[in-house]
Amino acid sequence: MMRGGLRHLGQYLTRRLAQREGKSAARRGFASEAELKKTALYDFHVSHGGKMVPFAGWSMPIQYKDSIMDSTLNCRENGSLFDVSHMCGLSLKGKDAVPFLEKLVIADVAGLAPGTGSLTVFTNENGGAIDDSVITKVGDDHIYLVVNAGCRDKDLAHIEEHMKSFKSKGGDVDWQIYDERSLLALQGPLAAPTLQHLTKEDLSKMYFGDFCILDINGTQCFLTRTGYTGEDGFEISVPSENAVDLSKAILEKSEGKVRLTGLGARDSLRLEAGLCLYGNDMEQHITPVEAGLSWAIGKRRRAEGGFLGSDVILKQLAEGPPIRRVGFVSSGPPARSHSEIQDERGDNIGEITSGGFSPCLKKNIAMGYLKSGSHKAGTKVKILVRGKSYEGVVTKMPFVPTKYYKPPK
Repeated sequence: MMRGGLRHLGQYLTRRLAQREGKSAARRGFASEAELKKTALYDFHVSHGGKMVPFAGWSMPIQYKDSIMDSTLNCRENGSLFDVSHMCGLSLKGKDAVPFLEKLVIADVAGLAPGTGSLTVFTNENGGAIDDSVITKVGDDHIYLVVNAGCRDKDLAHIEEHMKSFKSKGGDVDWQIYDERSLLALQGPLAAPTLQHLTKEDLSKMYFGDFCILDINGTQCFLTRTGYTGEDGFEISVPSENAVDLSKAILEKSEGKVRLTGLGARDSLRLEAGLCLYGNDMEQHITPVEAGLSWAIGKRRRAEGGFLGSDVILKQLAEGPPIRRVGFVSSGPPARSHSEIQDERGDNIGEITSGGFSPCLKKNIAMGYLKSGSHKAGTKVKILVRGKSYEGVVTKMPFVPTKYYKPPK
């Protein structure tokens, strides 16, 4: 049963990624596999048994020789190395970089200490999410951020449009897009001890959300202690010509315990950690408050506003949102995106946005949106999968406890 469920999980993820890319390809005019972009690690993936699939215009590994189940468990028990070079890293520089970015995101960027960062959301005039991003205040005149691959074009167009307007009024800000760099995510309990072998910097003094520029394996890298799995870990921006050597060094120093891991396990890991996938769990019509990200709105920003859509978002903070993102545990086959959620009377009260079988918990988990008032943990619901109704219950997230490396209290 477990292996059968796992096989279906792999088939589902491959199909879902292909379908999503198919829609994007139709919009952008992609004609063939040959036109997909390839990261600097493409040949490295293929030589290690990577099963490549289209994703956000790139050819990316969904899994390697081990199963998605085994990859997910190994990340939690040992560690995983992901190629996330399809994501877009960039810097905003200039004496007005902070006030400029604060017009576009919900974070209190000015309040961040140098070398620290946070998850934030780019919002539109209606308060909806254009994208979520991890931003880092390198200094008062330098912000480093990473945006999602599937949102790259619209994000950069959005930032550029507002930057031109800001600069025309005398603002001092420019950007640098790091297309010449690759991005690796090293995640799991062995992430720090493995990486420590490759740098002289003391990583024990670097906490969740911290950023530094340092030498790793003989190459200057941007290092952020963050990730998308719920585990301790790092995202490493490395010059593309050094990406394969760094990947080899990480795998070697872990003595084979850290494994190359693909998009399939990455999706399972982030779902277990209760983290949003943009395009599924967050979209242009969903506000950060509805998405359960009110904690990312800085106290000063709540008082002052000043970001796009702040009137809508601050009103929701005061009065409550009409819908809320929540977690579910369910029986029967795993709930999938767009599965209808009903109350016990059979009335529609929401929709699933992400779901699957949890390799760690050995049960079905999902997240989705419910009408406010129906969102309390423990509330029983019915979830429709392929036309049949199955029992579910609203559950607090994360499903698997996070293990971020934070300062002692």
